[in-house]
Amino acid sequence: MPWICGGVSRCFRAKDPAGGGRLCETITTVNPKLEGSVFLSACRRQQVPYTPVWFMRQAGRSLPEYRAARRRTAMVEACTKPDLITELTLQPLRRYQVDAAILFSDIVVPLRAAGIGIDIRPGVGPVVDKPIRADSDLRRLRALDPGDLPYVAEAVKTLVGELGATPLIGFAGGPFTLASYLVDGGPSKNFDKTKALMYGNPPLWNALLRRLADLTITFLRVQVDAGASAVQLFDSWVGVVSPEDYRRSVLPHSRRVFEALAGSGVPRLHFGVGTGELLGMMGEAGADVVGVDWRVPLDEAVRRVEPGKALQGNLDPAILLAPWDVIEQRAVRVLDAGRTAEGHVFNLGHGVLPETDPDVLARLAELVHTTSARPPG
Repeated sequence: MPWICGGVSRCFRAKDPAGGGRLCETITTVNPKLEGSVFLSACRRQQVPYTPVWFMRQAGRSLPEYRAARRRTAMVEACTKPDLITELTLQPLRRYQVDAAILFSDIVVPLRAAGIGIDIRPGVGPVVDKPIRADSDLRRLRALDPGDLPYVAEAVKTLVGELGATPLIGFAGGPFTLASYLVDGGPSKNFDKTKALMYGNPPLWNALLRRLADLTITFLRVQVDAGASAVQLFDSWVGVVSPEDYRRSVLPHSRRVFEALAGSGVPRLHFGVGTGELLGMMGEAGADVVGVDWRVPLDEAVRRVEPGKALQGNLDPAILLAPWDVIEQRAVRVLDAGRTAEGHVFNLGHGVLPETDPDVLARLAELVHTTSARPPG
């Protein structure tokens, strides 16, 4: 399927049966309201009037209204309530002039829907009842059916109607990151048990990641089919592996996820933390946009990622706790480096910290737009 970007015609050389050697196609828009989306255009490396911006974890603990809405609702429960998903997704857009919304959910949602006993403990993170470390354990992770996620589809459909001309980003956890929680049993500094399984039992490792890739594909397709106009794969902790191990033991499974979404026509984004040495391969996996954390300048990331990719990032979230003159200086530096990329979406190098002042985020979004504005024509 061609890119969905608003009634643009393009031609290319090809060997066709008629022998003309020139084929044309018209790329049409599924949602006409999104035709002028700066975010989607930047993801597709098209010309934009200014650099688009959104923030990872923009719907989260930094907002007092978020804390109020979730006061009596556990995280995993909140992710199954369409009305609450909708409200929490929309909250940041009432404060910030961001160019995209991201679905309020969590990477554990498809795992729970597939029968895994996993909870999100306050102050800890995802914790698994029974870790997967043997062949017999894998049987507990059943295949995921779209019907297992009705609340996700309902929330996305509602949000698409509410958002109008603002794109909605769907997301899922990458196969490695999901495996890291399932094998280690919860958050870990180095995910030693996960890496030991990857090194010591490749057949089980690949069987686990194949199943997790299938689960991730289903989860993302539910979101896209319901109207999400972009998807981001968060392989948050894959930066703990070496380039050699990434290529052998992770890349094939991430590639399967991106290939499965290729026909959807939506931009596919890929992000991980501490992945400076993996950026090129993360692009090879099939992403249209490679997310860069704060450790690697964007102009250096351009050299590491193959041509034909946009970049996203990459202001250090901790900078937002500094005085405004520091924030402004660092943000402008990110924008300057981002101009070397074929397309740039401004974001943080990881999620918004809970201590962040929402007014600072609003001011930052305005700064990005005004500083990066290009003259028409």
